[in-house]
Amino acid sequence: MQAPAPPQAPPATWTRANKDSVGSTLQGPRVWFTAAEGMLTEVFYPRIDIPQLKLLNFIIADDAGFWCELGGMDGHVIEEPMVGVPALIVRHRHPRFEFTLKICPDPARDVILIDAHLEGDPTLRPYAYALPRVGENAEHNQAAIGQSANLRALLAWQGPFGLALMAAHEGEDGWRRLSVGHLEASDLASDFRRHGRMTWTYDQAGPGQVVLGGELPRRVTLALGFCTSAQSAATLAHSALVDPFDDAWDTHIRQWRSWLAQIIPPEGMAPRLWAQLLRSAMVLKTHKDHTFTGAMVASLSTPWGHVSTQRGGYHLVWARDLVESAGAFFALALPGEAHEVLRYLIATQQPDGHWHQNQWLGGKPYWSGIQLDEVGFPVLLAAKLAACDALGGTPVLPMIRAALRFLLLEGPVSPQDRWEEDPGLNAFTLAVIIAALVEGAAFLDQQTRDFVLGLADEWNACIEDWLYVSGTAIAARIGVHGYYVRIAPPEVLDDHAALAMPLPIRNRADGAAPPAADQVALDFLQLVRFGLRRADDVRIRDTLKVADALLKVDTPCGPVWHRYTGDGYGEHADGTPYDGTGIGRGWPLLTGERGHYALAAGEDAQPYLEAMDAMAGRGGLLPEQVWDTDPIPALGLFPGRPTGSVQPLVWAHGEFIKLAYSQAAGHAIDRPEGVWQRYGGKVPRRPFCSWNPRHPHHRLPQGLMLRLVLPAPALVHFGYDDWHTPTDVLARDCGLDVWYVDLPTADLAVGQRIVFTFQWQRDGRWEGRDYALTVVPAAPDAQD
Repeated sequence: MQAPAPPQAPPATWTRANKDSVGSTLQGPRVWFTAAEGMLTEVFYPRIDIPQLKLLNFIIADDAGFWCELGGMDGHVIEEPMVGVPALIVRHRHPRFEFTLKICPDPARDVILIDAHLEGDPTLRPYAYALPRVGENAEHNQAAIGQSANLRALLAWQGPFGLALMAAHEGEDGWRRLSVGHLEASDLASDFRRHGRMTWTYDQAGPGQVVLGGELPRRVTLALGFCTSAQSAATLAHSALVDPFDDAWDTHIRQWRSWLAQIIPPEGMAPRLWAQLLRSAMVLKTHKDHTFTGAMVASLSTPWGHVSTQRGGYHLVWARDLVESAGAFFALALPGEAHEVLRYLIATQQPDGHWHQNQWLGGKPYWSGIQLDEVGFPVLLAAKLAACDALGGTPVLPMIRAALRFLLLEGPVSPQDRWEEDPGLNAFTLAVIIAALVEGAAFLDQQTRDFVLGLADEWNACIEDWLYVSGTAIAARIGVHGYYVRIAPPEVLDDHAALAMPLPIRNRADGAAPPAADQVALDFLQLVRFGLRRADDVRIRDTLKVADALLKVDTPCGPVWHRYTGDGYGEHADGTPYDGTGIGRGWPLLTGERGHYALAAGEDAQPYLEAMDAMAGRGGLLPEQVWDTDPIPALGLFPGRPTGSVQPLVWAHGEFIKLAYSQAAGHAIDRPEGVWQRYGGKVPRRPFCSWNPRHPHHRLPQGLMLRLVLPAPALVHFGYDDWHTPTDVLARDCGLDVWYVDLPTADLAVGQRIVFTFQWQRDGRWEGRDYALTVVPAAPDAQD
């Protein structure tokens, strides 16, 4: 009998984002699970970016009208079979019963196994219901009751994907009564809400948001199988139920225990922090795909998933997060894991040298922005592997050359900062791309290397001219001379006064657009971490005072920092979820970054490690954000504890790992050594003034040569003032298909101009406009 559908389908949302557990096998089977609120939540198959199930929950009921849903019910506890092993024990406790779930993936099949045991009042029975999200569109799912040999199956399918939920007890069919239905119309939970017991027994449902459900014995093993059809999924699920659950459980634990045994604790690490480090290593490993080797998603979670219908969530690949995680594998002395990441990045680099803002595992972009730090990070990864003699035979030069060319032609202005919002110049991004130029130059011939290093030196020398502001009301209030701003608009290349321009904060409902000079972030700390500035540089110390005054929140778990002033990415003041606007909350990730600065300043990083650990959720997973103001108990929001944004954030776990090993080493272990050797934290002298048509500017500091950086061969026609003494010169290739001309401007006086245009040699086309730069007084020497 066909189950009735609702007049209007409810929104196809996900479950809550703050997970208690995530899990997968080490390799082989292609299934990943999450758990939250005491139940199984999103399950992914056959790739880590394709969720196929929203949740699997249980109801405990008798025949007298008592019933309760377990997911979200107070009174459950979660346990690990062993620290760092991605398997889960959940104990639901109620005055009338205790219901225990053991959840793990089958080590040999694309199946999730759940062993369930109800104890207590003998009149009670368990019921299970599952919400499939098979295939691309939840509204097109189909469901039915099927059969596999002597076991019945609850089936769901759409297109090339199928799911089967089966149950067994001592080799016999575990299901008592079965039913399929439509969400909020004819599903098992709606049946109980309406009748206080199970009354419906539909055998077909869909298309729509279908629900699978049925009655179970008090002791049962469930198998949730996935394959290319529902019947194939049933065959896998049935196969998994043939052997005892404990066999799969023990094998899974043994395999993970062997992998974790490779990890050596940092010297002197406290047991609690060592446990968190093992969990963090597991989180990184669990978020790797088993088809696209080396690919990792940012999280097996969707921000504020219980109100979100978006498909992407955080189960997408960001090149930045990927390399940050690879750095954590280096810290764990697992360079082979990092090498897999590099190979994946080489395969997904775009022809012009950049990587997508984020993407599905196969390389299809999700968002289309460009962030220059995501172009620089893969170069740093290749350089790190080379420094460790861990590249093997992997050819990295084509990737490095393409990435460097993109940086040279597009930098120093990034279309987006690392928080994926504004175009301009940002300290974190500049630190990464300058470091990439320096580290990547080591792979090049001498002539090309000198050219690339020259641009790196120039951009490094200009950081203060672009990003440092003094004499503001903020500086006066806090008692400092000046500070680095969060981001400078592109116009700052032409005029430092552009820092007074309003800069809209995109995720604020009030449309706030304070001047760039009034916006502060912790991004400047990357200048110290990567060796471009010293920790005791007065500008760094003053900016830290400003950042601590404006961004730091002391919570019962320890200090935490906001991303930047005015951030709107977080819950609203009343605790309701972010909906495109909100109020940014504290990020444990930034506590780790602050801890890395403490090391550079000769301080102890231990308090920052302890704070990050204290901010972890109940299963030890680190969240993206924590609540940072008065508690709202009704919404589960408490100071220093996870909010409704993503948990776990893989990047945060990677930062914890790196901080732990950096603490033992006495310095940031991801500091690029070539950068440190070249700069040692000191500002280099500016070798010239560069110009390119991508970011044209009109001011030339007195005493500097002008270097034109062009994307193609060109004849440059230039003169002085009103085209006096016109001259033609051909651009030269630096060796990366980046062309340049050095114009003699060092002897020009303040007020003089150099004018130029060019003819593109590949098609003979003239640029069609004249450019002019006016000589201005040189900026004060930024060196200490």
